[in-house]
Formats: sequence, structure tokens, C-alpha cells
Amino acid sequence: QVQLVESGGGLVQPGGSLRLSCSASGNFFKIYDMGWYRQAPGNERDMVAIISIDQITKYADSVKGRFTISRDNAKNTVYLQMNSLKPEDTAVYVCYAKVQHHALWTPDNDWGQGTQVTVSS
Repeated sequence: QVQLVESGGGLVQPGGSLRLSCSASGNFFKIYDMGWYRQAPGNERDMVAIISIDQITKYADSVKGRFTISRDNAKNTVYLQMNSLKPEDTAVYVCYAKVQHHALWTPDNDWGQGTQVTVSS
């Protein structure tokens, strides 16, 4: 079992910044991709940013130039630095990891519980 624990959400004014963190713990063989999705009320869960084990990044067009994803493989932790936040960034941000739980198993998609980010004046 892998636990993905997020932190860093909250309320921020438009134009402000927040930094999300997600740490993976438990028993697993290897973590491949890590990243963040978000889901606003009434919307589907959308990809925000993904980072591979080799530090290759991918961003949603709506956050390019404002958000930066990074990871510390030694700590099994992924970060999302969010700058120039807009009200439309308001959502529950959910941590994602592609985890190989056992050396002989194929990787699974694991998810955190989510952390609320609210951008409002």
C-alpha cells in the first residue's frame, strides 16, 4: 500500500502564490510519474502537471508559465509551486503517482485525498 499525503492548500488572493507538497510513503518498489490533477465542482478531474522520474515535465496549457512542478526522488515527494493564481484555479488538487508496488507487477495509478485551493478576494 502507498499513501500519498498532500499539504499546502488554502485560501489565497488573486495574484498570490501557494506551494503544494505530496509525499509518498508505504511499501512499494518504484515510483514513476508523479503529479497533480485538479477538480472543480461540476467539472471533471483534469491534469495540471506531471513530472517523470527523469524530471521531464508536462503542464496543462492553462497553467504554463505560472505553475512549476518539481520532485525529490530521494524523499518520494512532488511539489507544485503555483504563482499568479487566478480564481479559475480554485479546485481540489489531487496528488497522483504511477507506482510499481512490486518488482514483478505492472505500475498502478495511485491518488491522494486532495487538498483544497481557493483563490478569492
